[in-house]
Amino acid sequence: SKMAKSFHNAPALIGPSLLASDLSDLSGESKRVMDAGADFLHLDVMDGHFVPNLTFGAPVISCLRKHSTATFDVHLMVSNPAQWVDDMAAAGTDIFTFHVEIGADDDERMALVRKVKSSGMKVGLAIKPNTPVESVYPFLSELDQVLVMTVEPGFGGQKFMHNMMPKVLALRERCPEMNIEVDGGL
Repeated sequence: SKMAKSFHNAPALIGPSLLASDLSDLSGESKRVMDAGADFLHLDVMDGHFVPNLTFGAPVISCLRKHSTATFDVHLMVSNPAQWVDDMAAAGTDIFTFHVEIGADDDERMALVRKVKSSGMKVGLAIKPNTPVESVYPFLSELDQVLVMTVEPGFGGQKFMHNMMPKVLALRERCPEMNIEVDGGL
């Protein structure tokens, strides 16, 4: 089958979401999943505007950084990610992923991609289930990763949307070496 064809040699990486942990013990939970073999930590930052839920921000990430050397992959589900670049860099974020659906045009999104990179972080773009994968194509040459949402962002406990996998395939065919992350229902 076409899906079985090998497009790359990149290993599959596991990045547990800290939202699924005991939030009263982020340090201990982070150590536990890293000791169990996780490759990185996925931190979901929600602002209550871009998505209706509210989580944590740079101050919590900064506190956690004092207790972990893990790669922090921060997924910002926020309306204005540009306002958080400096704070997230200072907090110890390694990968800053924001949504292509923010209220900005392609030039503004590209400026933000470059600002994130110039701050010393890797950069990713995320796409919601109803967003065409082609929306990230103008940015691929500048990105370190693309995150394909396999649930509607903002809430845990949703069922994995298998119909998002063609987006992953399209990205893999276009960018055989890029990190392609799936998020939700896993």
